[in-house]
Amino acid sequence: MSTFNTSEIEVSTFFLIGIPGMEHTHIWVSISICLMYLIAILGNCTILFFIKTEPSLHEPMYYFLSMLALSDLGLSHSSLPTMLTVFLFNTPGISPDACIAQEIFIDGFSAMESSVLLIMSFDRFIAICNPLRYTSTLTSARVTKIRLVFSLKNVLLILPFPFTLKHVIYSKKNLLSHSSCLHQDVMKLACSGNKVNVIYGFFVALVSMLDLTFVFMSYMLILKAVLSIVSQRERLKVLNTCFSHICAVLIFYVPIIFLAVTYQFAKRSSPIIRVLMVDVFLLVPPLMNPTVYCVKSQQIRNLVLGKLCQKHS
Repeated sequence: MSTFNTSEIEVSTFFLIGIPGMEHTHIWVSISICLMYLIAILGNCTILFFIKTEPSLHEPMYYFLSMLALSDLGLSHSSLPTMLTVFLFNTPGISPDACIAQEIFIDGFSAMESSVLLIMSFDRFIAICNPLRYTSTLTSARVTKIRLVFSLKNVLLILPFPFTLKHVIYSKKNLLSHSSCLHQDVMKLACSGNKVNVIYGFFVALVSMLDLTFVFMSYMLILKAVLSIVSQRERLKVLNTCFSHICAVLIFYVPIIFLAVTYQFAKRSSPIIRVLMVDVFLLVPPLMNPTVYCVKSQQIRNLVLGKLCQKHS
């Protein structure tokens, strides 16, 4: 391998795994993965199409939703190839270079999704706590700047990985624990030069947790504003506007927190649970986010139903 400069004998192939002990079900798992992937692509592309073509959706909330759809598409495209090679074609081998590339893309799009969820929580905070200043605060120019700033932040956050991972040496061990290449999993196989990567990987994870902290703080302020509303009906109506975003936050962060706790404090837990949680983290958000938003957003729902009725008429 030209990427790694060392006189030691290095592994030329990493081996991914499916679901340990359930190899006989891999063909059915691959079918499920393909269906989830197709539905995720259809759902996110539908959201992007309507936001781009419908003037009524040219609002800050939907611009941020388009960013969420793009990050979901990226996360799906990053993880699907190796999953299919393991579950459908039973060829778990992957070169270290390809594995590192996938690892960088997964980390990049995960960081992007985390940032978008934070931006959307600020959007909901302004819409509920300062509704009269919503349009003057989130102008088109300001929304564009926010999108650019957070995109640049994610690029700069992930940019060091290609340079730091280049000098990692992998020898002897070559069996990964999942059907996709994850940073903490790949670093366990390194025999030298991985200290910087472990520390920086922890820093990237910490940034995501900071995003979650700010999301939580936003909702504490939102809840405070909602509780000040006298009418219970109005309270539920206001909270209903946050339902889709709360679902997106839970769908994205719960598997991450569960995995972090499992790796740190429950190392003897069943590997099947960890494998399934990683697959949930990579596959479920791109599938569920467009579904939830299409169901809960009346404007998107009416547009989709209108197009479908138009085709059948």
